[in-house]
Amino acid sequence: MKKYNYSKPAALICLLSLALISCDSNIGQISTDEISMPPGFIIETYADVPNARSMVLSENGILFVGTRSSDKVYAVVDNDNDYKADEIIVVASGLRMPNGVAIRDGALYVAEVSRILKYENIENTFRDNPSPVIVRDDFPTESHHGWKFIRFGPDEKLYVPVGAPCNVCLESDERFASITRMNFDGTDFEIFANGVRNTVGFDWHPVTNELWFTDNGRDMLGDNIPPDELNHAPAKDLHFGFPFWHGTNVPDPEFGSGHFASEFTLPAQELGPHVASLGMRFYTGNMFPAEYKNQIFIAEHGSWNRSEKIGYRITLVRLNDSSVISYEPFAEGWLKGESVSGRPVDIQQMPDGSLLVSDDFAGKIYRISYSN
Repeated sequence: MKKYNYSKPAALICLLSLALISCDSNIGQISTDEISMPPGFIIETYADVPNARSMVLSENGILFVGTRSSDKVYAVVDNDNDYKADEIIVVASGLRMPNGVAIRDGALYVAEVSRILKYENIENTFRDNPSPVIVRDDFPTESHHGWKFIRFGPDEKLYVPVGAPCNVCLESDERFASITRMNFDGTDFEIFANGVRNTVGFDWHPVTNELWFTDNGRDMLGDNIPPDELNHAPAKDLHFGFPFWHGTNVPDPEFGSGHFASEFTLPAQELGPHVASLGMRFYTGNMFPAEYKNQIFIAEHGSWNRSEKIGYRITLVRLNDSSVISYEPFAEGWLKGESVSGRPVDIQQMPDGSLLVSDDFAGKIYRISYSN
């Protein structure tokens, strides 16, 4: 069992995270006071976790955290229920981009690039270097968009996206650019949605149980096209456009000829171009004001394919039933001009109704709460 001392210098945190983005002087100097939100909301650091990515909460409140640029999965333990982490424990190491984590029947599921692993009885074994069983190990091995976000749906199926192995391409393997699903034991594998370039976050509407997901638009078409997308998948076998169509009205210059918008399921909401929309959650808690109930929070990881950076924030999409009525900033401040101090990745609701936000750039998990 390995624990991390939060007082270690920022340079060591950078080394541990093995971040794809170079460490700089901003690391270790994050001030939550610089994050602006609507009145009454408070953001504080919950834990320091190198390269923190996807999150899942166990029945007894242990937070499991995947990584992308590291090889580790962590357990974050709040022993005294003061909403500050007391222990950061390495559950597993030596994995290949273990971004995705999910829990079912007391077992922790971890998604690598080409495998889904399961750690049984995880709440009682996470301190003991547990050994996994392989649920499925035949996913594509390509690392480009190979990191996976996973969740169990209301149908008890495990949903596993397979990103396109490229910026834009048309592959013969139909699993690429899709969202797949399977039983908890890996059987009955099928493709649920097609034409999905790279989703790293999805959730189900708390009333309709219909799937919603973010999708990252292609690069190299300029600063302002195409948009990222928030998509709604009320049924199986819908096609969301990639690589032929982007957003609501952008045919691909290479693959779009002869195709029309009417062939595809268009976005429920166009998001900012290249904002790298990742984790999203419907808010179902009771801590926030009633206007936030059943609305969508999105973690925008931030652009790299733009001459001027955008994203690096949490946004809010407001719905009326299943129709989007607004898309607006909720938490901002990780981007100051062209200087970046954090990159939000995933969102996890806590039992008290607060939200956790992971940040793989600063190596932190924040807690957003509300007090009127």
